[in-house]
Amino acid sequence: MNAWNSRRPLGAAVAGVLLLGATAGCSSSSTSGSSASGSSGTVPLVVYSSQGYDSKVTKAFTQATGIPVSLDDDSTGPLLAKVGAETNNPQWGLLWVDGDTAFAELDKQGQLLDYNPGVTLTKAGQELVPTDHSYSPVSTTAVPALVYNAAKVTAVPTSWQDLLGAQYKGKVGMNDPSQSGPTFPLIAGLMNQLGGESGGVSAGEAYLTQLKANGLQIHPTNGDTLHALETGQIDYGLIQSSAAAGEVATAKKSANYDPKVVYLGTTTLLPGVIGIDKGASAKVQQEAEKFVQFVLSAAGQQVMQTGDPTGDSLYWPIVPGLNPVAAIGAMPTTYQRIDPYFWGPLESQVNTYFDNNIK
Repeated sequence: MNAWNSRRPLGAAVAGVLLLGATAGCSSSSTSGSSASGSSGTVPLVVYSSQGYDSKVTKAFTQATGIPVSLDDDSTGPLLAKVGAETNNPQWGLLWVDGDTAFAELDKQGQLLDYNPGVTLTKAGQELVPTDHSYSPVSTTAVPALVYNAAKVTAVPTSWQDLLGAQYKGKVGMNDPSQSGPTFPLIAGLMNQLGGESGGVSAGEAYLTQLKANGLQIHPTNGDTLHALETGQIDYGLIQSSAAAGEVATAKKSANYDPKVVYLGTTTLLPGVIGIDKGASAKVQQEAEKFVQFVLSAAGQQVMQTGDPTGDSLYWPIVPGLNPVAAIGAMPTTYQRIDPYFWGPLESQVNTYFDNNIK
């Protein structure tokens, strides 16, 4: 498997923020870089990020602005656990991960700085912006992308309901939401599509129960689900669009394996999101705002699109005039944006149901 798959976010991210929120860190982001201030008066901007291109982006940002960056690169779950542990004394100045449900929780806790970068976005990008500008979407992927082995099967599903058919029995796999960051938004999107915010949870649970009865296989993360597809354990996998596109771009195709991607009806947008620590010093906040501006600029997006070419670079830009990397293909025309302020608090409940009834 390519390196991208080993970097995917861990599950229960929001729960990590909530459960560990009372534990204090050692020093705040407002003071952690002050002793290292250079002659320009800058202080290091502490960036927590799970993006595969983050090292290249932060280096390009420093080169462009002269602002030093201290990068903590990890999967989403551990990063959000650290943010939760540091609630009373943050170490970070800027957080950058996929998915907006965790940011909605941080906003409700009063930890995010309201900041409007004032950058024109595409229609999809505008739909991802919170009304209070407590965080900034800077890219988007989608869940689920259904990756299938066209060398073995001819049936191509076009809806969730199709997967309950006899021809798919025992052939479908997906990730474990307790371990895979993109999978709770996938399930929340399914629930939102089936029953909305009033009846979606019960409708989604009923559907997942039916899918399990039809032989659904659960694997920990994108990489594991793709490995099951490659080795013939399954013929269809429900994963994040960037992982699916990366598989199509890098897999060795043969008479027995030829991965292709399709989307099921209404797919769910999964944005790449940046938030700024509200408790950071004014200087750090100013630097973080410049970072958001850089990431949303043509120069920043160019680094994002080339920094991890078979992994996280496979996103759809939400800045007008930019084309996605060719390997990702066109963005689905039928998509939804789930309300992170509604679905985020339900993550623990949904994951517990999944653990007890679907795995």
